[in-house]
Amino acid sequence: MSEQNTEVVVDEGKSSWSDLWKTEDYWAIWLGFALLIIGAIIYLPRTPENMAEKFEKANAVMQAEADRSPFKTVAYYKAQDSKEKIKAKSMPHGKAITAFMAKPKTWVSNPLDSFMQDKDAADAKNAKGMAKYEAAKAKSDALKLEALEAEQIAAEASFANQALNETAQDKISAWRTQYMKAKKAKKKIGNKPYNLLTSLPLLMIGMGLLFSIGMAFMGKSPAAFMKGFVFVFAIGVLSYMMSYQATMKHYGIGYAAWAIFFGMLISNTVGTPKWVKPALEVEFFIKTGLVLLGAEVLFNKIISIGVPGIFVAWVVTPVVLISTFIFGQKVLKIKSKTLNMVISADMSVCGTSAAIATAAACKAKKEELTASIGLSLVFTSIMMIIMPMIIKATGMPYILGGAWLGGTIDATGAVAAAGAFLSEKAMFVAATIKMIQNVLIGVTAFGVAVYWTAKVEAKAGQSVGWIEIWHRFPKFVLGFLTASVVASVVYGSMGSDAGFTMIDQGVIRGWSKVFRGWFFCLSFAAIGLATNFRELRKHFQGGRPLLLYVCGQTLNLVLTLGMAYVMFYLVFPEITAKI
Repeated sequence: MSEQNTEVVVDEGKSSWSDLWKTEDYWAIWLGFALLIIGAIIYLPRTPENMAEKFEKANAVMQAEADRSPFKTVAYYKAQDSKEKIKAKSMPHGKAITAFMAKPKTWVSNPLDSFMQDKDAADAKNAKGMAKYEAAKAKSDALKLEALEAEQIAAEASFANQALNETAQDKISAWRTQYMKAKKAKKKIGNKPYNLLTSLPLLMIGMGLLFSIGMAFMGKSPAAFMKGFVFVFAIGVLSYMMSYQATMKHYGIGYAAWAIFFGMLISNTVGTPKWVKPALEVEFFIKTGLVLLGAEVLFNKIISIGVPGIFVAWVVTPVVLISTFIFGQKVLKIKSKTLNMVISADMSVCGTSAAIATAAACKAKKEELTASIGLSLVFTSIMMIIMPMIIKATGMPYILGGAWLGGTIDATGAVAAAGAFLSEKAMFVAATIKMIQNVLIGVTAFGVAVYWTAKVEAKAGQSVGWIEIWHRFPKFVLGFLTASVVASVVYGSMGSDAGFTMIDQGVIRGWSKVFRGWFFCLSFAAIGLATNFRELRKHFQGGRPLLLYVCGQTLNLVLTLGMAYVMFYLVFPEITAKI
């Protein structure tokens, strides 16, 4: 598009400096960064005792073992584990913050167990879990001895015998898998008394006041918002409680599905009360959460997987997105282009986060976004259970399986959970590829904004300039990208070890990620409360949206698996060997 024939199609007064403090996107950025800055102030000045010395000692062992052996030895893994145990969130102030912001806990038959537990109940749970932990640990210790013996035999052959090396690696891998099971079992003997009935109301007030600041500057009533926020927060708490019921947790039916279900149940039966509606700030909640999500997308994680992961996440994803959109328009004849695009982005990029950003870029209707998220939640729950079973049944290498999971399952949490069913390495690969894919949220939103303004909504005889594209572009995505860059730079400046301890296991997991989870939950509750079945039903007529998702996800599964195999096992096998 040449500069001389570019005509800017924009209403006068559409944008001004006041947007910086009067619009939702910018307030999502300000609130997100305010929370990240507070988290940094809390965690970064206080480091765990003797942190540097412990890292130095562990790194010396890891370097010596890497020089001695062509594979990761038992001593290497033990040194690595010792570093990973050093976490800023495990310090006294971190534990206090974690306790204050705690979500409802796991329960079996009594819902009150999700909110309260006395010392006797905690001790009883610990005693019950002790036998399982001791059995898992004993098996782990036995496998470690076998791994050490196999490793010693390989060492006596100067690691020159490939068969002996592979035997040692298999033994070490078996030990690590069992070690992770024992580590998981250990968490069930660390039960302590808690009472969330005191902390949850305070957390509700704090988050409500935080969003009220933005509401006031945007010209909305903070008082009306706070009144309705109590109800939305209650739905969020109820959703978390149901997601942590033992059976629901086992089958991966998470808080998002419950939040939408409870919200829609109310809105389509007794109706959402009028006094609640001022608090149904769906996009404000989730956009702020997405800014916080940006801080979790650290560049060091992208580098750790390298080129193979980038190909899986950044080549397959746009191919699937574009192909699915064209398929929906040309073959399925889906009338709503915005619905078509939101489903395509949701399924191909990274689920609800991409759906929100894409919906903002193409101005999709609320009901279309809800339909897309609903499809995503259903298939995510199914895929996170079925896919690990397929990987195990077919004997697929777990690194390949992890890459497949990371590139296809929509939600980051579901990806990590599915990977954990396989092995520690599979979980690492799956979660890392999903993080790499998350970077495309901003790229997708920008691409959709350009396409929609230049093609879909362009009028005959008019061309669209960059200013109009800027107006259409969801500004909160800039907050997402900036948070990612800043967090990555700070992480890198501290070094990988200190960065992991202070940023990943401090500011992020001990602070911002908890808020992000709550904000997403509030958004899903608001989506449900604002959705009417009659409005939603028309989007599923003829089954075309469902067929679009199934066909697109099928293409995604095939291409991701093929790309992962080619990249990890044919083109870059040396990188795979080091994972």
